[in-house]
Amino acid sequence: MIKIWRSIVGKLWITILLLVSFVLFVFTVLMLEFLEDYHREQAEKSLSQTASTIASIVDNYDLEQLTDEIIEEMLTEDTNAFLASNERKVVSSFQTATNEEVIQNSIIKNKAFDKIYESDKPIIDEMILPSQTDEEKMETYVVLSYPLKSDDEVHGAIFIYQNPKALHETSQETTKIVFLSAFIAFVLTTFFAFFLSSRITWPLRKMREHAFELAKGRFDETLPTTQNDEIGQLAVAFNQMGRQLKHHLEVINQEKEQLASVLTSMTDSVITFNRDRTILLSNPPADKLLQKWFIGKKGQNDSPIPKEIFEMLDHVLNFEDKLEEDLEIGGSYYRITISPLKNSELSIRGAIAVIRDMTEQSRLEKLRSDFIANVSHELRTPIAMLQGYSEALLDDVVSNEEERSEMTRIIYDESQRMGRLVNDLLDLARMESGYTNLFKDEVPIVHAIERITQKFTQVAKERKVHLQFKTELSEDVQISMDEDRIEQVLTNLIDNAIRHTSEQGSVTVSLTQELSYAKIQVSDTGEGIPQDDLPYVFERFYKADKARTRSKGGTGLGLAIAKNIVEAHKGNIHVDSVVGEGTTFTFFLPL
Repeated sequence: MIKIWRSIVGKLWITILLLVSFVLFVFTVLMLEFLEDYHREQAEKSLSQTASTIASIVDNYDLEQLTDEIIEEMLTEDTNAFLASNERKVVSSFQTATNEEVIQNSIIKNKAFDKIYESDKPIIDEMILPSQTDEEKMETYVVLSYPLKSDDEVHGAIFIYQNPKALHETSQETTKIVFLSAFIAFVLTTFFAFFLSSRITWPLRKMREHAFELAKGRFDETLPTTQNDEIGQLAVAFNQMGRQLKHHLEVINQEKEQLASVLTSMTDSVITFNRDRTILLSNPPADKLLQKWFIGKKGQNDSPIPKEIFEMLDHVLNFEDKLEEDLEIGGSYYRITISPLKNSELSIRGAIAVIRDMTEQSRLEKLRSDFIANVSHELRTPIAMLQGYSEALLDDVVSNEEERSEMTRIIYDESQRMGRLVNDLLDLARMESGYTNLFKDEVPIVHAIERITQKFTQVAKERKVHLQFKTELSEDVQISMDEDRIEQVLTNLIDNAIRHTSEQGSVTVSLTQELSYAKIQVSDTGEGIPQDDLPYVFERFYKADKARTRSKGGTGLGLAIAKNIVEAHKGNIHVDSVVGEGTTFTFFLPL
């Protein structure tokens, strides 16, 4: 809760109180001065009237005893008087309090009253005299001297003075009344000021609460607009502002969601940098890329951003120029575009980087160029042989029918080889395009694998390779597959295993069950494949291992076709190999 002196109510209240207090203070001071002067004038006037009356009695009557009694009756309890002759001697005294003689002598000796014995006008003066109640105390008295005349001659004077206690009591009572009135006025002013300020600030407090609600995003609440003054108009403006804020925030949220959707759906990585090179925003592909870079650094530093990108970022932020480069980072290829971001004052506030992973594209480009080179190489040899032997036949360079028959056989074999290569290329192209047609049927898997294996028994004997089939499955197990296509896969794997296994070696075809898959393995004890070449075994025209060359009758497309066939059956295939010990191809088919 806000402290009251910090609120508008408190400020208005204190301001009004200070203003009224100042006015009351000035009024009280002036009023007290006025009343004090008024009481003094009234006291002087009363003393003058009393002195005039006493002087008239003394001048007109000669009965001393009767005159003293009359004068004593005229004097009040706090009023004192005495008569003095021209010789400044006290003739009669009308004072019963203490310090009588000291007071009378002080008055007679006062030079201010010297002219009273010669003048016919009264003289008034204030004197500091001993108190009539306390011998050691001095008080201020108002002393009035009035001349006594007989036959128009001044023959003495009457001195009359009043105890200041009465005047002080009157002033005190008046002061109490004035201060009581000021206090009542202050209390009433406090109440009405608080009431007025509360009435003024109540709508303002409502507006403050409404502003906090707007800050929390609650735009549906409205302020009452019952007043027609400026505060009412302010409430109307507040309601209109709330509606406008709601509309603008909805528009901003829509644009933000659209931008977030665009960034999320982008395949390119987008990273926004601050002026101090810190990352402000990144989309999901960028997060994965940053994580990949950070893991690749193996804790060398805390920043996931490679040094090359930081150098590009420094250039963009320093020279305010767009930069685009192709970089190789950690074995991957990226096309990086960094553009500066500017604020409303056209000064650089950061930069945005768009990173496209070109690794797969580069790999495909390399595969394409390798494919063209490999196809050209594979076709060049049979075409050259066809051209050479056909020219020999046309030129009749053969000497006998046996040579002609041999050349014809060679031309036929090479044409068959070219046909196989073209057919394999067409099959592979159709499979990779998703146009593989599978004619599935429920096939007893044990019988089918054993039959395919037995086809190579004679070939294995000719090469002096021991071929065997092993299984633990029941002959009743059936699997949904395209038998011709799976036969094509096994034919390729078994033929490769036999061709690349030396004499007295062995090739084993095994069939087992692993979870919900049929596991088929073709193992040999041949030369093996180097570990560095294993990831490329299933690529077209694989030639990494010089032992596996086209001279052994293959087109280099068999394993690529086998992989596509297995994956079309919702399975997978992989290879394990140790150089000098042998190779094992394993593929899984769902049961």
